[in-house]
Amino acid sequence: MDLFFQLSKGFWVLANPGNFLVLLLVLGLLKGWRKLSSLAAVCLLLLTFYPVGDLLLQPLEKRFPSPATLPHEVAGIVVLGGSEEAELSQIWQQPQFNMAAERNMAILPLLQRYEDVPVILTGGSGSVLKAEFRGADVQRTWLKALQLDQRVIFERDSRNTFENAIYSQDMVPAGIDLNDPRGWLLVTSAYHMPRSMGIFRLQGWNVIPYPVDYYSRPVGLSSWRADLGRNLYELSIAVREWIGLTVYYLTDKTDTLFPAATLGTPVNE
Repeated sequence: MDLFFQLSKGFWVLANPGNFLVLLLVLGLLKGWRKLSSLAAVCLLLLTFYPVGDLLLQPLEKRFPSPATLPHEVAGIVVLGGSEEAELSQIWQQPQFNMAAERNMAILPLLQRYEDVPVILTGGSGSVLKAEFRGADVQRTWLKALQLDQRVIFERDSRNTFENAIYSQDMVPAGIDLNDPRGWLLVTSAYHMPRSMGIFRLQGWNVIPYPVDYYSRPVGLSSWRADLGRNLYELSIAVREWIGLTVYYLTDKTDTLFPAATLGTPVNE
C-alpha cells in the first residue's frame, strides 16, 4: 500500500497536464524538435481560452445526481476530506480550505438534520514529504470553534480514497452495520463520487451518494474564457480522476471501471 501511494504521487508529477505540457515544450526547444514544441504551444494556447476540462468533468459530475430529497433516516454519514489546507492552517493558526470547501459546508446542515447518527470525517495527509499536516486536524479545529467537534468522529490516518474506506470501518460505532439498509450518506466532490462509490461499495458499505463541489459547465460557445490557470486546474482534476478510476479498477480497488447509480441506491423517504 505504501508503494502504491508513493508511485501514484510520483506518476502524477509527470502526468499533471500543466507539468506535462511544459516538459514537452522545454524538451522540444532543447532538442530542436519543432513539431513537439509547436504541439505543446498550441495545446497551451487552446487551454488559455477553452476549458477542455469541462468535457472530461461533465460525465463524472453527472454520474451520480444530487438527491432530490434526503432520506428520513440514515445509518450514518461519511465525509471525505481533501478540502483542507493543513500546512497553511498550521502556519497561520486558523483553518484554511481550498476550492472543495463545499465538502465542509455540507457537514453543518447534515448535523442538524440527522442528530443521532455517527458522522465520520476521514482525511489524513496526501503528501509524501509533509505527512504531519493532516486534514482531519483542520476539520476538528473548525468544528471545535462551532462547538460541534463532539458530534463528529475524526479519522486522520488515511492518505487516499481507498484508505478512507478502509480506515473508516474501524471508526464505526459498535452495533451499527456498514451494510445497514438505511444506508450511509457519502459526501464528496461530484467529480470524485464515481470512484468513491466504487471503493466504498466493494468494502461492504451501503452508501448513498451526496455529491457537492461542482466545477463543470455545459460545453458550448459560451464556455470560452481567457483563464489559463483555471482551465489547467480543472483539466488536471479531470485527468487525475479518470486515471484514478482506471488504476483503481486495474488494482482491484473497485470492481467496475466507471461505477454508476444503476446498482441500486437505497431510498428511505
